[in-house]
Formats: sequence, structure tokens, C-alpha cells
Amino acid sequence: MTQIFATSFTPTIQTLIHDIAAAASPGQIVDAWLFNDATTRRAAEAELAGQGITARIRSAYKPLLHFFLEDLDLANSEVVDITVRYPRHENAADNRFLLETYPLAALVAPVVIRFEAGEWNNCTYDVILRADDGTETRHAVFAPNRVHRDMVNEIHLSPTGWLRMTDADGNLVRDDRIETEYEALFSQTMSAIAGHDWGDQEPYFEELNITVDLPGIDQKIAHGHEVLSLHEALHEDFYFSLLEYFQIKSGRPLGDRGLQPGQIVPEIRQSHEAGDAKVTVELRPLSKDETVGDVQSLDYAIRPLTVAQIRAELDVIGGADFHAVSRSGRQLNARYHKGTGLPVMISGGQHPNEISGVAGALRGAQELAKRDGAHFTISPLENPDGYALHQRLIVDNPTHMHHAARYTALGDDMEYRSGDGLYEKEIRVRARAISGASLHINLHGYPSHEWTRPLSGYVPRGFDMWTLPKGFFLIMRHHDNWTDRAESFIDQVTRKLAAIPGLLEFNAAQINLYRIHAGETGFRIINGFPCMISIDDRHDVPLTLITEYPDETIYGDAFIAAHTAQKATVVAAYDAWQTLDLEKSLI
Repeated sequence: MTQIFATSFTPTIQTLIHDIAAAASPGQIVDAWLFNDATTRRAAEAELAGQGITARIRSAYKPLLHFFLEDLDLANSEVVDITVRYPRHENAADNRFLLETYPLAALVAPVVIRFEAGEWNNCTYDVILRADDGTETRHAVFAPNRVHRDMVNEIHLSPTGWLRMTDADGNLVRDDRIETEYEALFSQTMSAIAGHDWGDQEPYFEELNITVDLPGIDQKIAHGHEVLSLHEALHEDFYFSLLEYFQIKSGRPLGDRGLQPGQIVPEIRQSHEAGDAKVTVELRPLSKDETVGDVQSLDYAIRPLTVAQIRAELDVIGGADFHAVSRSGRQLNARYHKGTGLPVMISGGQHPNEISGVAGALRGAQELAKRDGAHFTISPLENPDGYALHQRLIVDNPTHMHHAARYTALGDDMEYRSGDGLYEKEIRVRARAISGASLHINLHGYPSHEWTRPLSGYVPRGFDMWTLPKGFFLIMRHHDNWTDRAESFIDQVTRKLAAIPGLLEFNAAQINLYRIHAGETGFRIINGFPCMISIDDRHDVPLTLITEYPDETIYGDAFIAAHTAQKATVVAAYDAWQTLDLEKSLI
């Protein structure tokens, strides 16, 4: 291992307590916005109160949501109606501050809440509460932000720390930004990585590991799988910011999925003890460990399967074995189940932090294998290196999205790979060559809770459509002359999926909340399912069905529901394919 950077950061909240206590005057009021959990902030307020200082320490992350969670008690109030006017800013998307309110509408129900676009560039929410007798109270909720450029010279408006001090006469003594240890840890670590000599040859490393010990704990909130997690947000900011840095270094455009820097691994660990935030950046060899665990009932699996069980479930399906090898040397296992029907390719685990596709692909293939004449290939785990990383990361943070496990150990999205050294993508090339399939059923997922990058503008760049859950989403990609058949195909599939108990209600609830907190959806609803259908000649097969279930990262009954929907999609798509009018269209 080679260490690139290591340091620690004194908690800003402790520095403030010391400095404020030293300079405080009678009657002074202190307001601060920091990146700390509620327990830490309340303890600091109590410490200052013990020294005779009135202080309110708020969250710099999602301040409006925290205002409703910490400053209001709607359950014991007469409030029946709420209006929130959210600010807008020239350096952010129009709905940026609206997104930050998520999932407030669900939390305040049955109280009616309305969101209205407010003023430009003031970073303050205007909240109007109306009681059942018509009485109104207003609150101004400040959301501290700063305009800055990131490591790739892109401009962002990002949440930041802030300090506001008022004297006994109500005069502002101080009202400006402070850099918190959370922000400093990120910026200094990014600078250290950017300052390292990486050479000019991809991949630049095997594993680039960023280990952070960050005091504080995640806060579960009372809606779905939502958690307020500064730890998860830091993982996301590190991972995607580093991808962007290496994209620009390599001369590629931002968002290029063909970049192969190596495996980037932020490991952000929660600490229940107060103390310094610590970071260590190291170059490590690729891990070749394999996940271990108990065998589960496939139909009722409540957590991701082990690799050993995946192999065993493939044996149940039967058929001719074929395989490929990952960068680390892990083997991708697949089967060709030859039959008399029209062939299809079934795959899962391209992005293995999207956990339901692996079990869903196996369940769907096992169901088809019971039929006479069923004709398909099944490759349930296309990215074993990412899968192993995901299993490693969920030990410390089981419910985080862990997008570092999304791509391969080369650091790319295998689907976008071309030329020599196909590694994982070779499994698809062989599946098509063996079967001659013209339909690929490609099972995916996306976050089951909000996805943010607060230190880089809040909204995940390039993935803004996926920042909030919106039900079981289907993507249909097709060659130019397949438009009519693609429409017919998705209609048949969604009609069959609509029969799954509770799935349409699940979709409707998530889509409704998405519309409230994100605005226009930008997608179609077909038979109760959010869908996108587009021409895409990049794929070898003329028709590709991509599923997107909100499954990062879920367990128990929620996981069973997810892989049940994925299984049903495999079967429905196979059946629709057999009946589709393909004359003169097969390629």
C-alpha cells in the first residue's frame, strides 16, 4: 500500500464553542449552521447555555426539512395548511431548493402543503403556517450556500457552514460563511489526490481508497427508506467528484462512462464518539475476496445472495456453461438454455449496488427453465468485482447507496467498453453469439431514498433524474426501425406487471411525491409505470428492456418485493417477445 494523504480535522462545533464563549457579551444570540447530526448540535447548545450563551445550531444540510423536524411540532398544533416559497438561484437548477425539501410533503400529511417558486438569489425559504381559525404565522428559514468552482472548474451553489451573531440590541455582529471540517476534509482530500502524479496511462491504480472516520450517526426519518446521512453524502461526493477529475485528466468529457481510472473506494465510517474527523488516502491492490454467508430461499431472499449461491442457482437452471473474467480474475458465470422459442438474453448485476436484479434474473430464468422450449441465456452477475465491493461496504453502512460499487474494478461501466480487453463485457458478446437473441432483458435499480451531493451543488450531476424515487421504472431502447414494436412490447409487459399486488399503488405514491418535490417528471406513464422509450443504435441487439427498481439498498420484505417485480418482468418480457410481430425485423 502507498499512502497519498492523511490528516485530521478539529470539529468546527468545538472551535465555535471555545471562540464564542471567549468573546461573548451579555444578551448576545448565536445562530450557526453546521454539518453535524442533531445529537451533536443539541449537546453544543447545552454546553453554551451552561456558559450563559443563547445559541441555536442548525443543520447546513437540508435546513428546511430540519426546521420542520426540529423546530415545529405539527402533531400538537392547530396548523391545517402550509405554504413554502422556495428560493431560486442563478447558479442552480430552478428546482434545486424544492428538491431539498424532500420528503416533507409525506412527513406533514394530512396537513396540506404547497410549494411555490419564490425570490431569486436570497437562499431563504418563506414558510407560512395557517391554523384552523385562519391565523397565520410566518418563518424565514435560511439555507446557507456558497458559489464556488470545483476541481474540474465547474460552478456550483453548495450548502455551507454559516455563523450569525446578534448583540443584545438586535444588531448583527457577524453574518458570514464559515468553512466547516466537513467541507475542509472534502476539499483538502480532493486537492491532495489531484496533486498526486498519476502518469498518463489508464488505469492509474488498482484501488484508490479514501477512508474517513466521521463523528456522528445517520438519522432515520419517518418515510420509506429515507435517512439523513452526511456519511452517505460524503461517499457520493468523493466518488463522483473523483470520476469527474479523472475524466477531465484523461481528456474525456464529463460523464464519460468509458473512463478506466481503476477502482475508487470511499469508505466513510460512522463514529458514535465525539472527536476529530480523520481521512487517509491510500493506493491498494485489488481485493479478490469472495462474499460468504448463509444460503437463502431464492424466492424469499431478504438480502443479496452470496456468489456461491448464485453459482448453485445457475446449476438449477441448467444448460451450456459459458463465462468471462473480470479485471481482478473473478469469473462471470452464465448459462445457455437452448430451446425452440425466440431467444432472449437475461442479465443482472451490471451495476451491483442495484441489488434486486441478480435474484430477479435467477428467479425469472428458473421459471422459464420449467417450460418446454424456453430459449434464453442468463448472466445474473455481470460485475463480480463491483458486487464484492458492495458486500464489503455494506458491513459498515448497510443502507447506503454505495455508488463506488456501481462500476467495475477498471472504474468504467462495462456496457460502454469496446476494443480489446472486454473482460466482463465478453459475457454479452458470447451470449449474443451463442443464442442469436434480438431482445436483451437487463435488470437494474436505482436509489430507494434521496441521492444528493451537497458539496458539489447538491443535485448529482448527470443523474438529476434519479435523485428521488419514482416507482418501478422501465427504459426501452430500440433500433431506428423498431419503434412500433417497442411501443407494443412495453404495453404488453406493463399490462402484465400491473397484476402484481400493490405494485401500481407503490408506483403511484412515489410518483406523486416525486412530482411535488421535483416538478415535471420528464417521463411517460404507461399502464401505471413510469417509462422512457428512445432510439439507441449503440446496442448490438435491436431491443433492450432495462428495469429500474428503487432498490439501493433494501432488505427484508422490501427486497423480496423488488426481486419479485424483477422476476415478473423477465417472464412478462419473454412472453411478449414470443407473440410480437417480428417479421422482416429480426437482425
